[in-house]
Amino acid sequence: MNDSVVAEIVKNQRKLEGKRWLIVLMFLIIASVSFLFDIATGPAMTDTLPVGEVVNVLLGKPETDEMNRLIVMDLRLPIAVMALVVGAALGVGGAEIQTLLNNPMASPYTLGLAAAAGLGASVVIAFGGFGLPETIAVPIGAFVMTMLASGILFLFASARRFNSAMLVLVGIALLFLFQSILSLIQFIAAPEISQQILFWLFGSLNKATWETVIVTAVCVLLLSRDVWKLTALRLGEERAVGLGINLQLLRLKTLVLVAVMTATAISFVGVIGFIGLVAPHVARILLGEDQRFFLPGAMLTGAAFLSVASVLSKVIIPGALFPVGIVTAFVGVPFFFWIVLSKR
Repeated sequence: MNDSVVAEIVKNQRKLEGKRWLIVLMFLIIASVSFLFDIATGPAMTDTLPVGEVVNVLLGKPETDEMNRLIVMDLRLPIAVMALVVGAALGVGGAEIQTLLNNPMASPYTLGLAAAAGLGASVVIAFGGFGLPETIAVPIGAFVMTMLASGILFLFASARRFNSAMLVLVGIALLFLFQSILSLIQFIAAPEISQQILFWLFGSLNKATWETVIVTAVCVLLLSRDVWKLTALRLGEERAVGLGINLQLLRLKTLVLVAVMTATAISFVGVIGFIGLVAPHVARILLGEDQRFFLPGAMLTGAAFLSVASVLSKVIIPGALFPVGIVTAFVGVPFFFWIVLSKR
């Protein structure tokens, strides 16, 4: 192969990488625009602020109205930021689980982590917070139960002769188990308790905290250190081992990071489905399997998805705040059908 052919190959590769970075930039722009509209919109049409006023408040310009500044900074900004962060966490979690298990149906939801969080929260709501305030006890219960489910997955993943397909089956079994126990708790609980559990399961961005941002950022940075290993894993487990990758260590490390990240997000906002399933598919279709582009693409797609859902939750029924978990399901199901039918 002469130098001109090599130069042409390198040129084409650089051109392809440039296109992929432009797509990542497009996702970033969509997420940013949705972020501004999320801050601008309120439960009622009369609560809507001009986008220009929102930008002025965020930039700290002195001519902004004091009431608008309080609304933006104290009420709406935390919710809008949480929509981006939680969506990014679920998108990255789904992307890495699909990569790790080589299964397009894998996600934090299908592995039972979301159902475990719902069960942990419902136990606290139904039986009390064991001396802690409910606002603190519910997220703790959801987080502990999610990490317990993750621990069961870790045990199976660390076993010899246990492949990725079997791990998905274990996750599905845990999903049905936790949902069955959750249904039992709702059945025996008082009607008002059952209603509280149901409302938590719908998902809400109002109870997230800034700690979610920190945990998500740290986990994403740690996952980004293994981008080439995860990319090599897509060539097949045998080839990855041949390249010197410790597959068992990589699987456990990725599962731990994804579990901590998704458990932190879900424990505060409730069960929000389809983002961890749909966002990686969109990123994979547009960006391919190279983790340098796939990881930020899935992260930004998930962030944009949940941010748009947050906007829709406030405008679907003017004057009421629609549960964001229901919105993601309504948007995600037809979108997922489209992916299945178009890409088979």
